[in-house]
Amino acid sequence: MNDKLHLDKNHLVEQLKQMLRIRLFEEKCAELYAQEKIRGFLHLYIGEEAIAVGVMAALKPEDQIVATYREHGHALSRGLSMKSVLAEMYGRTNGCSKGRGGSMHLFDKKRNFYGGNAIVGGGLPLAAGLAMANKKQATKNIAVCFFGEGAVAEGEFHEAINLAALWDLPVLFVCENNGYAMGTALSLSESETNIAKKAQSYGVVSAQVDGMNVVDVEAATDKAVDFIRTHNKPYFLECQTYRFRGHSSFDGQLYRDKAEIEQWKKHGPVVQLTTWLTQNHQLSDDELMAIEQGIEQEISAAIEFAEQGELEPIEDLTKDVYSPQTIEEQEYLPTSASQNMTYREALRAGIEQSFNDNNVFLMGEDIGHYGGCYGVSKGLLERYGEEKIIDTPLCESGFVGIGVGAALGGMRPIVEVMTVNFSLLAMDQIVNSAATLRHMSGGQVNVPVVIRMACGAGLQLAAQHSHSWENLYAHIPGLKVLSPATHNDARHMLLQALQDPDPVLIFEHVMLLNTQGEVFDKAEAAMEKALVRKQGTDITLLTYGGNLPKVLQAASTLEELNISAEVIDLRCLRPLDISTILASVEKNHRVIIVDEGWKTGSLAGELSAIIMEQGFWHLDAPVQRICTQEVPMPYPSHLEQAALPQVAQIVSCAQRLLNGEY
Repeated sequence: MNDKLHLDKNHLVEQLKQMLRIRLFEEKCAELYAQEKIRGFLHLYIGEEAIAVGVMAALKPEDQIVATYREHGHALSRGLSMKSVLAEMYGRTNGCSKGRGGSMHLFDKKRNFYGGNAIVGGGLPLAAGLAMANKKQATKNIAVCFFGEGAVAEGEFHEAINLAALWDLPVLFVCENNGYAMGTALSLSESETNIAKKAQSYGVVSAQVDGMNVVDVEAATDKAVDFIRTHNKPYFLECQTYRFRGHSSFDGQLYRDKAEIEQWKKHGPVVQLTTWLTQNHQLSDDELMAIEQGIEQEISAAIEFAEQGELEPIEDLTKDVYSPQTIEEQEYLPTSASQNMTYREALRAGIEQSFNDNNVFLMGEDIGHYGGCYGVSKGLLERYGEEKIIDTPLCESGFVGIGVGAALGGMRPIVEVMTVNFSLLAMDQIVNSAATLRHMSGGQVNVPVVIRMACGAGLQLAAQHSHSWENLYAHIPGLKVLSPATHNDARHMLLQALQDPDPVLIFEHVMLLNTQGEVFDKAEAAMEKALVRKQGTDITLLTYGGNLPKVLQAASTLEELNISAEVIDLRCLRPLDISTILASVEKNHRVIIVDEGWKTGSLAGELSAIIMEQGFWHLDAPVQRICTQEVPMPYPSHLEQAALPQVAQIVSCAQRLLNGEY
């Protein structure tokens, strides 16, 4: 055994007790799963207990933990009660996540336990983001991320490790290398099986340790933690271990021999420590029996607690998708004369004002030295420095995930994804993390991150740089989606989004950037409110973003034809301001929706369905949709323009609708 920690009998016996708690608890969980009292996936930690126990022993309560889906051991070692963990696995409201997370998503914010992540590798950027928050807030706290060796094949592993090294983030990466990514052996999935070497290649100090020996793990972690707190740099710890059970409860384990499992069991963490303690006369059979009996009683009490827990009422189904709104009501009428500026300048002015908050910073691709792909952040690096303006590598999932993690840690990040097309590379962090963490934690955490991205066609950027995918994100519960179409919204919506406790995505249409417009001293309405940009009495035109100028021009043309068109700027695409839409439908009885997305699966389709469901009896004609043609955006200008909604189409459609030509 390693004596560098100067461990005494009491500490070693306590370590054994903690490992036995995990072991006996999970063995009981396997029984309960067979009885169908626990459902979903059940990933057991049996065989790997030394890692969670050894690592947690070296940490402070203020340090943050991001675990994997195989997290029961991490949770128990961190101090979550067995009762709350089992109740969560039962899906009961007295569970640690109020029953919303289940076995793979155990949260306890009071213990800085930020839950398990069911996406392989998905937790690494989150932990790096928590570490970034620690660094910016000048604490000595560190973030710790547990993950299996299967995660090293994921891009998020490499992106997070590189960013942690690049930015000197105080994070401890703990790889639990059990030899199999589900059922694929490490030697079959990695050309280099020494995982510590992979981290070393990014300049991260790394070490390997026997993950079956709890004392060695604690000693290695103690050294790692001391290094991180002293040098404010990341550290990578590869713990070589083995899981004695299958990947999950559905695993037939056809990929490995029983003899291999039995050989590893001979050197298991519980066996190792028990043998050493008994052979060195530090633990008697009676003492061991008393420990096990105490744990059995704890398990029985946990079962009783879980089974007495209540199921959440169906009436609360949508609770904790979004945070309770605490933003104070305010007067939105502008109080001063307007300024005239470009949309780009309005965006930049909003960013600059946001920096009055010490927790706000801007990060993204080429936003600093380059000045931003579209010039929005030009000059900000020189004015505000590298603490506020952070250039990132081209690794969308990595830096968006770090933004999410930093938001969890109390910061208010503005994350700029250069163009909406690149956001697909960050979909995991946006959809699986930012949008779900509040819900999965039972409302314990929120993610106040703002993600900006350029969108739209019209610049002849062809099929991969011309998308309008607002509808993709407007589909996701937990997100809020904004589309500022006016210069005043470009100026003020960012500030409104930064006050919101939930993740907000802002889509900035590239065709608006060079246009001139009025900007007032404040926003015209709450960010979730649709606005009537032109009153009308004959027909309603619904639109958002880059199409608003076209729709207003069409309305002006229709006015010359004695057709009074009302123009509604949606502004917020999730949640939709349905009452404003329906009020206009009730008044005008005819609706055209102009949407730059493709018609199939479009936001226009959703709006049409809402109007049909809730305003059908006010309609005198079918709802009409004008959308982008269903073709990848062509490069030639004449084809691009033919694909996009145009003023003439809107005017013609309105005329036909009023003439009864459906």
